[in-house]
Amino acid sequence: MNARSLISSTLLICLLTASSPKLVPAAFSIPPSDAVDHVNPLIGNGGDSPNGSGGMIPSTAPPFAMTRWVAQTRENYVSVTPYNYTDTRIHGFQGTHQPAIWMGESGQVVIAPGAGAIRTNFEDRGMAFSHDDEVTSTSYYSVEMDAIEGGRILAEQSATSRVGHLRFTFIGTRTPYVLVEATRASVLGSSDPNNVTHPEGAILIDPTRKEICGKNPERQDFIIEPVSTPARKWSGYFCVRFDEPFSSWGIAQNGTLSEESTSGGGILLSGYARFSRSLTQVTARVGVSFISIDQARRNLDIEIPDGQSLEDTAKATRTAWADKLDRIKIQGATKDQKQVFYTGFFHTLQQYPYEQDEYGTYYSGYDDTVHEGISYTGYSNWDIYRAEWAWLILFAPERIPGMVQSMLQDYQEGGWLPMWKNIVETNIMIATHADSLIAEAVLKGITSFDLETAWEAVYKDATHPPVNDMTTVYADREENVDYEVRAGLSSVYEERGWVAANIHSEAGSRTLDYSYDDYAVSVLAKLLDKPVESAFFLNRSLTNPFTIFNSATGFMEARNSSGEWAGQQVGWTEGDMWAYTFDVVQDIPGLIQRRGGSKSFVEFLDEHFDGGHNDHTNEPSHHIPYLYSLAGAASKSQTRIRQIAMENYNATVNGLSGNEDCGQMSAWYLFSALGFYPVNPVSGDYVIGSPFFDSVTLNFPPSPFSNTTHGTSLRISAPNAPTQPYVRSLHTNGVPVTAPLITHSDVVHGGIFEFVMSGVPEKWGSETTVGSK
Repeated sequence: MNARSLISSTLLICLLTASSPKLVPAAFSIPPSDAVDHVNPLIGNGGDSPNGSGGMIPSTAPPFAMTRWVAQTRENYVSVTPYNYTDTRIHGFQGTHQPAIWMGESGQVVIAPGAGAIRTNFEDRGMAFSHDDEVTSTSYYSVEMDAIEGGRILAEQSATSRVGHLRFTFIGTRTPYVLVEATRASVLGSSDPNNVTHPEGAILIDPTRKEICGKNPERQDFIIEPVSTPARKWSGYFCVRFDEPFSSWGIAQNGTLSEESTSGGGILLSGYARFSRSLTQVTARVGVSFISIDQARRNLDIEIPDGQSLEDTAKATRTAWADKLDRIKIQGATKDQKQVFYTGFFHTLQQYPYEQDEYGTYYSGYDDTVHEGISYTGYSNWDIYRAEWAWLILFAPERIPGMVQSMLQDYQEGGWLPMWKNIVETNIMIATHADSLIAEAVLKGITSFDLETAWEAVYKDATHPPVNDMTTVYADREENVDYEVRAGLSSVYEERGWVAANIHSEAGSRTLDYSYDDYAVSVLAKLLDKPVESAFFLNRSLTNPFTIFNSATGFMEARNSSGEWAGQQVGWTEGDMWAYTFDVVQDIPGLIQRRGGSKSFVEFLDEHFDGGHNDHTNEPSHHIPYLYSLAGAASKSQTRIRQIAMENYNATVNGLSGNEDCGQMSAWYLFSALGFYPVNPVSGDYVIGSPFFDSVTLNFPPSPFSNTTHGTSLRISAPNAPTQPYVRSLHTNGVPVTAPLITHSDVVHGGIFEFVMSGVPEKWGSETTVGSK
């Protein structure tokens, strides 16, 4: 792509935007924040399939909230979110714990307003709405719906971490009521929505307290949890407190109403409260807990006490978002570009991971016990180790020690660090990338957690195979198995360097991912002054990847236990041999050498991109455009990065080309927009790309837990960057940068990065390609 076509494509993308969200009312726009105002929570909700969607929802909650609140347009399960922009009816308002589109829901509660006859069935209670009557923002959502028996219902919501705050205004309706759904039919897996189980919940109604409380044990991912930690006692608990007295109440089970009943248990269970016919408005506050109904009530009293208005709740939540998002100031961006950027920032801090503790205590599904301490869940480590975790270290450093300590508690209570924790482990994805998260945190100066336990845990990951390692495939979402961890560790990998494709699924990807994790373990060992262990794992990390490099074809290929090649299409995780041949981020020089040197490697990258092999919708491709820079062809990196950004991100409901995957899709864009990216997260380096904007100022938050500088300011100056994508030169605090690399220390110590941009490819960082045209 030449510079002229690059600029033309930029202009085209700017035209492909959705209508802007309806303006947030002034009472819900306090404090003022240009960054928060540019968040469009609808970005990434569209798409023609689960994999062609960002999988995001327009939820309201503060950063890292335990529960997010969203209008319910469909019943969610693995591959289906509770809100989809194409739907035309709203069936309630859901406190969701579904961390990603390809994960299951857990312990949700649904609050459904209505008027006239009580409607408990999902389909029956849906009310028509128009997006023209919808307001979406980080901290406030509202929509006006057509009541089924006439009139209109205005629903408004905000939320704190553990409490939803809803207000319903009834306009010309019949007798108003609110239904509280505890349990429903729960879909198992993603392939058949008719494959359901029926969780048994409970409802308790206390008219004197104006409360409907209960529990919901639904946890859709229970079918893939390790067999040794089944979390049998887990439930999501809730306590709904209204501000108006009930005129009548009852229990609904499987469509049958029991008037004046105050307790019930079982499947397909709801409670309801009717209000005076003359009532025009009712407010509901919904405390949520993973511990008990009493704890849900305490959470409610702490976070949204009696007398607190919806406006006050929204102000507190908006303030929390402004504190984060206002730390980045952009100059030289269009309105749509600011929406893409700040919505991406919003996505990275939503729920990845999210809070699981409740004021000093938390429920652990690993040992079915309530403990004291801090806890998080929603760890998608295969996704977030690439760039999302590095972003959190920069902009939420105060959270990192608790997140790491939570993983260590999972290890102590369940025996292993998490791979993909959704209340408990799910064995989704591959490898033990918690090793990388911990090593990166320590490398970047965050050490206020139990370092000895951290070493013990990552060392176990690297040296202990799962049970039945020689006989269990550990396929994706395989049921009735124990912890997967490094499946294949003892079957060939430890002795000969690769995971055997005839024994385990995804063997090629496992080999490369385990090698990277070995590198992370070696880094941590070195930081903890363990030179023998560091040398051992470093050697394994640099040797094992190339045991599956087929020099005859020039590609990585999975191997069987006998050593024979398993076939080029065998053994990959959400990618193929093209993506994974580039997946040796800890030893790119070694890969370049095996591909015949820098010039040949650059030609191979060209073949990858020009042949349509780069799939940015999935994580294994995210670092690949930056590899040009490591082979002396930085200008080609700059071309590809801009191209990928334009083709995969925009300010529409379809604005993400693939699943957000717990912030990783957005983290790629955010780092790329700043002009650098963590290709090898545990190296402490960033590879220079192409900054998108004229100027960006980063005000890093202070971290009381880091021994490196935080709380500093960094300005990235790149005049004319929006139309000139190529780097002519770079200075950091006046010092010329001659190679396209900077360090984490360069970033967090602040100052100024000064880019000189150009409209044509330059020789800076491009010694391999200079003169080759």
